Amino acid sequence: REILWMTQGFPIFYFKNTKYMLLFSTRIYIIHPCQIWENFSYLVLFFLQLQEVINMKSLEERIIKDGEVRDGKVLKVDSFLNHRMDIGLFNEIGKEFYRLFKDENITKIVTIEASGIGIACIAAQYFNVPVVFAKKSKTSNLTGDVYQGRIYSFTHQCFTDIYIKKSYISQKDKILIIDDFLAMGGALDGLIQIIDEAGAELAGAGIVIEKGFQGGGDLIRSKGVRVESLAIIESMDDGNIVFRPQ
Repeated sequence: REILWMTQGFPIFYFKNTKYMLLFSTRIYIIHPCQIWENFSYLVLFFLQLQEVINMKSLEERIIKDGEVRDGKVLKVDSFLNHRMDIGLFNEIGKEFYRLFKDENITKIVTIEASGIGIACIAAQYFNVPVVFAKKSKTSNLTGDVYQGRIYSFTHQCFTDIYIKKSYISQKDKILIIDDFLAMGGALDGLIQIIDEAGAELAGAGIVIEKGFQGGGDLIRSKGVRVESLAIIESMDDGNIVFRPQ
């Protein structure tokens, strides 16, 4: 009996007599019924991982569809990521960050004002931890001792000071940084310096879009920091977006 049918290169499941057939791409696997239960956990893991690949492939497709390459190697994705926000997409992003870092015993998520806040908050629901965001201005209501860093923004072409209240992160924390973009690594490096100063442990960084051709990700990884980027752009020459295979 046919139980599920999916086209366009995705799995086809088929029960017939005493055989179980899985067709994936051009490969065919024949499994005896008793082996189904023996290998059930592996099959579940396989299809969960497959679903994550499909979900993150949709991120790349969304960048191609709605992203706009501007002069100076700037990618504009404000229609779904950092101005008007697609919460359904954010949920999938949050799930993926949780899948990647769920075994790290995260106690806090740290991000930077302002574009990373929405993504960090959605992801934090899966980790069940608070979010702390670095402020870009020292306002009157930011009282007490603060950690201070200095970052360079590729988008805005300027240096900015960032601040986190010292009582909000401590040596007891294991921190995951989440942000929307990674280009030259300035913002990420600034947050890492603050986390180091606080004596907290850094589990890694979850990035939605990395512009791999600008080298920031490679620079941060060379320092021993785990960086997980959901989409890495290899080039944007002549407005044509090319992704790095992962």
